[in-house]
Amino acid sequence: MSKILDDVNTPEDLKKLNINEKQKLATEIREMIINIVSENGGHLASNLGVVELTIALHSVFNMPKDKIVWDVGHQTYVHKILTGRKDQMNTLRKMNGIAGFPKTSESEYDNFNTGHSSTSISVALGMAKARDLKKEDYNVIAIIGDGALTGGMALEALNDAGDSRNNLVVILNDNEMSISKNVGGVPRLLSKIRTKKLYKASNDYIRDILEKIPLIGKKLSKGIKRIKRSVKQLVIPNMFFEDIGFSYLGPVYGHNLIELEDIMQRSKQIEGPVLIHVITKKGKGYKIAEENPDCFHSTSGFDIETGKSKKAKKDDYSKIFGEKLIELAKKNPNIVAVTAAMKDGTGLSKFAKEYPDRFFDVGIAEQHAIGFAGGLASLGMTPVVPIYSSFYQRAYDQVIHDICIQNLGVVMCADRAGIVGNDGETHQGILDLSFFNVIPNLNIIAPKDFCELEEMLEFAVNLRKPVVIRYPRGGEGLSKFDKHEKIELGKSELIKQGKDVTIIAIGKMVSRAYEIQEKLKKDNIDVEIINVRFLKPLDEKTIIKSIEKTKKVITIEDNILKGGLASSIKELIVENEISDIKIKCFGYPNTFVKHGSTEEIEELYGLDIENVAKETKELVINGEKEEK
Repeated sequence: MSKILDDVNTPEDLKKLNINEKQKLATEIREMIINIVSENGGHLASNLGVVELTIALHSVFNMPKDKIVWDVGHQTYVHKILTGRKDQMNTLRKMNGIAGFPKTSESEYDNFNTGHSSTSISVALGMAKARDLKKEDYNVIAIIGDGALTGGMALEALNDAGDSRNNLVVILNDNEMSISKNVGGVPRLLSKIRTKKLYKASNDYIRDILEKIPLIGKKLSKGIKRIKRSVKQLVIPNMFFEDIGFSYLGPVYGHNLIELEDIMQRSKQIEGPVLIHVITKKGKGYKIAEENPDCFHSTSGFDIETGKSKKAKKDDYSKIFGEKLIELAKKNPNIVAVTAAMKDGTGLSKFAKEYPDRFFDVGIAEQHAIGFAGGLASLGMTPVVPIYSSFYQRAYDQVIHDICIQNLGVVMCADRAGIVGNDGETHQGILDLSFFNVIPNLNIIAPKDFCELEEMLEFAVNLRKPVVIRYPRGGEGLSKFDKHEKIELGKSELIKQGKDVTIIAIGKMVSRAYEIQEKLKKDNIDVEIINVRFLKPLDEKTIIKSIEKTKKVITIEDNILKGGLASSIKELIVENEISDIKIKCFGYPNTFVKHGSTEEIEELYGLDIENVAKETKELVINGEKEEK
């Protein structure tokens, strides 16, 4: 049986459908997304929740002339299906395939690259200003979730947009979730506003009954209407969005295409900024995702019938971190945990249950999370703040200004450091060693394995100084080290002595260094391995001694080469005037790394075992030839 989706490739095809056909199309799109994500992994619940919303958008507005900015952008699978990429969706999140986020290089329908939260209103307002300055005529629409609305940048943009006279439509996709359940004052405000729908429905029902009463019905209805204004103030709080300058429309049920199209059409007739409040259900149409939206926010491949992951769940760095923090918190009542809406992803779920009074979820607000942690630390608490590496970029000023200048004892854990793979440029954690490395008073450490993470976490909470612990996603495939020397400030670990070449590695790349030396044994190359542990302060004495002995150096890091381990070792060599050194550095060039599996990306940039071993061997052989 042919499907409606077979004949829909562009928004123009969509506009030809009647409402019944669009409703059937919504079902077909959901089936397609579930099938693709069950194989490729990806963001499932958020995409299932915006199917009707996206169909309505492309039915009412005229993209690509009209501009649409998707906040975060992980909910754009439906948008991609409807804008000419349907037949490529089987390549979703695969190397050289369709990205999981909007990409201007991918389609003219993608107007702005997004991947982080709370940016869309700022961007859309900028577009609206540019349009008006150029005296052009088109609509600009920002779509933002209620979770993203807790981000300071979104509130800053609302403040500016509300004061502007520019035509701009902000669609608030309210599903009461970010990744986990939303927390804070903004979600509470939205919860109160949602009561407007119930209030309005009740009011309309009563009005219809009254007006049917002969002779007195209409007069009675008018009298009731006068009372309504007073009652409304009791039932509904002052409308925040109206008060700051937006025309507020809604709330509207986000899975009713007739209501959605009607309210969007109305928004086009209003001058100035408009906010449409749309209530959706995350995971809509797939019962397992509806009941567990947090589990299906971002998922690996799964079995559609059961919802269970195709990969067996194994220990990972986040889990080890969370369990160790609970153990430490039992002994130290001053330890508290802070998360920016990432309780589950950073391994803090158990801590939150065990110590609810010492757990703080501040919402999608990384800047606030670090400033808040600074306040805690200033009065003797020991805050531990796990945030994904790429999201720490958002709190850079606070790390400098609120923590390091005052030398406060905050433990900042950069989870998902290094390559994370399929989410692409916006999520790869390959900049943190570099941008943290230049900050005074900040200690930077990275564990070689799970055991060393536990030891480093214990060391960090007792140090009472600013510390960053960075560790990768997952943890599968790492060599298990039997030897773990005690963690000492600024002290590296000499894992193996050798005479031919020194391999200096950090974090998960220490395991790679060990495997490389095992491979080079067959070529009678004797490798010395240094586990740096501390990028800052660097163990200069141990490293210089090794370099002067072997005269040949390899550095390996899962970070860009500029500003990280490679730069630090080269600076050390120059500053100490160590001559006749052959050095080869492995890491990522100063570029943004696209999506693909971690293994594919590492091979592409020459960080795989085979390539590093080959180039290490060449360095040793060529060095020996020159010595002769």
